Amino acid sequence: MAVCALALLPAAPAVAAPATAAATATTADADEPAVALSLQEAAKGAELGVTGTGWPAKTLVMLLVCGQNMIGGTNSCANSDGVAVAVAADGRFTARLPVVAPPKPCPCVVNVTSVNGDQSTVAAPFKITGHPVAALPEESGTARLALLTGVRLQGGDGVLTWFGAPPARTFAVTVGNLGSAPVKDPVFQLGTAHGVFAPGWEEVRWKGTIPPGGKAEVKLNVTLSAGAHGDYTVSLKYGDKVMAAQPWGVDRPYGVVLFWGLLLLVIPAAVFRAGMAVVDRVRPRPAPPGLPGVRGSAPPRTGPPAGPTETPTAVLPWFTPDSAPETAPQTSAPSENRSTTKGHS
Repeated sequence: MAVCALALLPAAPAVAAPATAAATATTADADEPAVALSLQEAAKGAELGVTGTGWPAKTLVMLLVCGQNMIGGTNSCANSDGVAVAVAADGRFTARLPVVAPPKPCPCVVNVTSVNGDQSTVAAPFKITGHPVAALPEESGTARLALLTGVRLQGGDGVLTWFGAPPARTFAVTVGNLGSAPVKDPVFQLGTAHGVFAPGWEEVRWKGTIPPGGKAEVKLNVTLSAGAHGDYTVSLKYGDKVMAAQPWGVDRPYGVVLFWGLLLLVIPAAVFRAGMAVVDRVRPRPAPPGLPGVRGSAPPRTGPPAGPTETPTAVLPWFTPDSAPETAPQTSAPSENRSTTKGHS
């Protein structure tokens, strides 16, 4: 409470910040927390203007002067002379920080940490006149990554996936470093499991550094085999601990089913047409009419067409045309008025 009250008191004009002083920004992304210093170097007992942008609105941030680049945590900082200041609604804050000698030699930094927000941390390099400078010690401690937010599978299927192309997604998760040492280029294990089967793990390296108390969004690409479909589970492991798991339902590639269905219809139809073409080529052809010397053909007709032809009389094989019996004339039926001759009475 004393530190908070000190931060709200008006700053004493001990040392005015020169108007030509170059501000030091710690990040170029306007959406991320950033810190700017009014001076690059100052002597002990002076005051340093600190301006912040992009911080969580209506939260509290703590400003400390630390030595040895804050290796080892706040043990290298002047904790009793820190300043706490509230962040405005637009994510900005302005504070006056007294320049004091930290318990560790330089290189020094001005460390700004969000107290009740998302625990963002930004360190701006700063030089203290007359303060000893020593080589940085080797970083010690343990790194401990933990899951901060839920898992997300980003991306979707395209037209080629509908025809059996390998489904692909981006496995995104936000992790935080809860240890005392930074994590550089961590190696994760990404596993995919189909149904109730055990996952198959693959090592994937993420490029980046997560400082102690910091967080980062880790995005890893995951790809299944061609034609994969059904219920899958994607898991993320760091060390021997499974950090997160996310189910993934993959649709059946119905384009492949449609392709095989059409293929089963086209191939028999093509074989049938080819067989009919072969049969039509090898079957015997009837002789065209009118060719001489060919049995069953009629002689070519010459001259004008003849008149109506008489139907020939059928001749029995055991009669010659001359000996054929003559046809008796047909007698008419007896008349009713004609008297019938009967035998002698």
